[in-house]
Amino acid sequence: MTTMDVRGYLTRLGLEDISGPPSTELLFALHRAHVERVAYEGLHAQLGQTTGLDPAESAARIAGGRGGYCYHLNGAFAGLLEHLGFAVTRHLAGVQVRFEEPPGVLGNHCALTVRSENRDWLVDVGLGDGFHEPLPLRAGVYDQGPFSYALTPSDVVPGGWRFTHDPRGSFPRMDFAREPVSLDVFAEKHEWLSTSPESSFVRTCALLRRDAKGVDTLIGCVLKRVDASGEVVAELETEHDWYTAMADVFGLTLFDTTDEQRHELWGRVHAQHLARKAGRGVNR
Repeated sequence: MTTMDVRGYLTRLGLEDISGPPSTELLFALHRAHVERVAYEGLHAQLGQTTGLDPAESAARIAGGRGGYCYHLNGAFAGLLEHLGFAVTRHLAGVQVRFEEPPGVLGNHCALTVRSENRDWLVDVGLGDGFHEPLPLRAGVYDQGPFSYALTPSDVVPGGWRFTHDPRGSFPRMDFAREPVSLDVFAEKHEWLSTSPESSFVRTCALLRRDAKGVDTLIGCVLKRVDASGEVVAELETEHDWYTAMADVFGLTLFDTTDEQRHELWGRVHAQHLARKAGRGVNR
């Protein structure tokens, strides 16, 4: 395992000048900055890039201007929090992508909890359009901006928890087990999600970003903003517009790609978009 570039990571978050011991206030500031500045993306699967689960590798990619999906984002964030002195636990989790799918701890997500100032918090910067600030790890309904979330004991894993998303969210719910795990347990699932033709990350390009007031998503070529005023949807029809949105809305720079790779990526995403419009594509 390589050494994490903590300075570069914090600079990407706009928090390079933080100091002092770990605190709940700092945890909240780090979480807000992460979901606002580091977009959820599975572009590695679209580009055919091989990525590992080493938190330092993920952090270096983030520091350079990329994002990642749950294993990258929560893996790196957990490593950063531990470096800063927080007590972090990684959990086997499962995101129920569609209502018709049964819930369960499927290993397609890594959940995090953090112990801070004698309280346990659900921390997750890898849900895409998830919560803006940590949630107290106790049953209840929690409003953040225009969205409402619920935490309840899981009914599919004894001792575990269930996060129920806002009805406008990109997935219905996420369950996670109580027991701690290491990132290594996700290696096989990470390989499948990154390479299988059946993986949604291979079939559909999706970018998501959360801020205090709402959520931005780019699914294929459809850019959408959801906030208290409703939804604004735009279809991006050119390569220039698509990459402009990637940079301006999602803060992403594909620093690790060539011009040819970026052009090929646009062609692939546009073809997926046209297939979806024709009714042959799939939802995230």
